[in-house]
Amino acid sequence: MVSDVHGASEALARAGQGSDLFVCLGDLILFLDYDDPTRGIYTDLFGPDHTRAYIEARTANRFDEARELSAAAWRGRGVFDHADRWSSLEVMIRQQYQELFEAMPTPALLTYGNVDVPALWPEFLKAGHQVVDGATLTVDGIRMGFVGGGLASPMRTPYELTEEQYAEKIQALGPVDVLFTHIPPAVPQLTYDIVARRFEIGSLAILEYLKEFEPALHLFGHVHQPLRARARIGKTECMNVGHFHGRELPFVIDL
Repeated sequence: MVSDVHGASEALARAGQGSDLFVCLGDLILFLDYDDPTRGIYTDLFGPDHTRAYIEARTANRFDEARELSAAAWRGRGVFDHADRWSSLEVMIRQQYQELFEAMPTPALLTYGNVDVPALWPEFLKAGHQVVDGATLTVDGIRMGFVGGGLASPMRTPYELTEEQYAEKIQALGPVDVLFTHIPPAVPQLTYDIVARRFEIGSLAILEYLKEFEPALHLFGHVHQPLRARARIGKTECMNVGHFHGRELPFVIDL
């Protein structure tokens, strides 16, 4: 199982070795690499020096400043309307998706991360790839529920939902044995990133779902360096499966 792949295609190609079931919890694209400003779509567009300044502003939660830095960089490329940025981004996103889906193990169950672009996935899925979002399926007698995407944030990533939309999707699952999501429940120790030094956005709807339906496991990603990688909520063991881009190792569990 992997989450937050962020462009690590070579490691992804090896990640399914020896597994009976491979699961990907999203965030395939590497748009901005906080650890290495020389990599990612943003750097390809604007160069590493500008990327470092942009990362510094975002890391310090100066999001208005970061947006102005980004707007200025786009203006330098002759792009003045926010809607006109997509044509440049789409080419680079497609290139990354082509490489990533070629590397993705098969068979695999996949759901979206907040940085993903769901509309583009059908073009790159291979035989044996099954996308599950806001739905359940049963494998070897284990009922699994999947909800992809993230919640609205100052980051303005591509696949963000309102609290109401997210709650509707997760409540529609009904009871499951294992819940898979990209984002964690709204629990401080699971949402705080000790390197970025900020709380990522967790879901109150997930927390309410866990208390109501009590699945045995809840598996998620999104927070790259969490204060705690696991916590128990009632009868549910909640586990962050790890930042695959940083670790390049899959999370292995016996269900």
